[in-house]
Amino acid sequence: MVVSNSKKNIEGCKLPVKLPDSDFFHNAEILGTRDVGDCTYYYVHYDDYNKRLDEWVSADRLDFSKIERPLKKSTKEPVTPVFSLSSAEDEVISSAELRTLDSDLNPPLKYRSSSSSSLTQLKRKRPPDDIYEGPIHLTLQNDVNDLVFDDSPTSAGKPRQTGSMVSSHHEQDTVTRMRNLEWIELGRYRIKPWYFSPYPQELASVPCVYICEFCLKYLKSFTCLRRHLAKCTLRNPPGNEVYRKLPHSFFEIDGRKNKTYAQHLCLLAKLFLDHKTLYYDTDPFLFYVLCEIDSRGYHLVGYFSKEKESSEDYNVACILVLPPFQRKGYGKYLIEFSYELSKIEGKSGSPEKPLSDLGLLSYRSYWAQTILELLLNSKATETGQDPALSINDIVDRTCIKRDDVIATLSHLNVLYYVKGQHVIYLSRDLIQAHQKAMQRRNLRVDAKLLNWKSRDWSKRGRW
Repeated sequence: MVVSNSKKNIEGCKLPVKLPDSDFFHNAEILGTRDVGDCTYYYVHYDDYNKRLDEWVSADRLDFSKIERPLKKSTKEPVTPVFSLSSAEDEVISSAELRTLDSDLNPPLKYRSSSSSSLTQLKRKRPPDDIYEGPIHLTLQNDVNDLVFDDSPTSAGKPRQTGSMVSSHHEQDTVTRMRNLEWIELGRYRIKPWYFSPYPQELASVPCVYICEFCLKYLKSFTCLRRHLAKCTLRNPPGNEVYRKLPHSFFEIDGRKNKTYAQHLCLLAKLFLDHKTLYYDTDPFLFYVLCEIDSRGYHLVGYFSKEKESSEDYNVACILVLPPFQRKGYGKYLIEFSYELSKIEGKSGSPEKPLSDLGLLSYRSYWAQTILELLLNSKATETGQDPALSINDIVDRTCIKRDDVIATLSHLNVLYYVKGQHVIYLSRDLIQAHQKAMQRRNLRVDAKLLNWKSRDWSKRGRW
């Protein structure tokens, strides 16, 4: 089928597109076109859908009768390119979406055991603005009908968007909005990328990019990969092995000492991470790479990076679990490992904001499980007395930042103002759901096996 020029010159237009394996149409934006033989294909982004669902579609899936042309702007703003297409040797990543509350919470929390049911019968009223200034009690009430609520509004702080590596969106930069690689092959997995990554432009024309799973070098054909593997001496990531609990291992990679590996890792990660800008200098970063071990070597599962010196105490700059290993508990495993490092450093930490959608879900789940586990295991200091904790106690024992603790309690809807005092209420349903989730969580970090020491990078000059 030959497509007329009028139908080919529609980049930036919106029109209904038939969804894959469906008879329904959804509005989408045309980001680009390409010719394959006599056919023209269109790269579409579906409105209100994540960019990882963008795809090439044939003309028969487009409803050209309902096309919407983009509005012309009277003034044009210069667009600064975010990525370089010419070279893939000099990049590093930032990371991506979290809701936090800018509030101070110091007071003690009293904790009372109970056998109450759910909160569905409660008419919850929000606490006053000074909720974080007075004492807060953590309770599981024996009789939910005895709760008396005060009627006052509360205020939540705005999400924090600061950090040395923050999101950078250039919506006008169509090139970086289009996924440039069709497939990659990493070890025994063939994976479809989600997003654009600035690999050399010539790789965009090959059907599959082959990546050495040990050194992460990218090659344009299986023949090139086979020749490379015959010469590649690596069977594990470079750097120091800091943790091993079979069949898993963590390696610490210094972005200055192992620059090529770090840059290749960042290029690979960018295929699956959208909300980030790639930088040329990997020197300020450490990379903690999680591997599965078998007789053939150490196979990349995921990683997180952190700044050697973070002015805002970020303990993670970027975090990723590769698609073949997602939904297996590795996300929380990486997060737990990052907080174990923070415990050794003796300071609370937090991931760099904003987080990606998947990163946000993993962190919320980890924070909730960790905080609930601590609260439910708390014991009374004196016989017959209720257990007591302060927010500072939670921060000190988990190394989760205060804002993240408050955001988690708010997300769980457990904060109340009752009978003139502040209360954190945990329902039976919430506790049971938590206990079931913990039973399914098989991957845990054993701190006794961690061979890692904190370093003062400020005394090391240029790292």
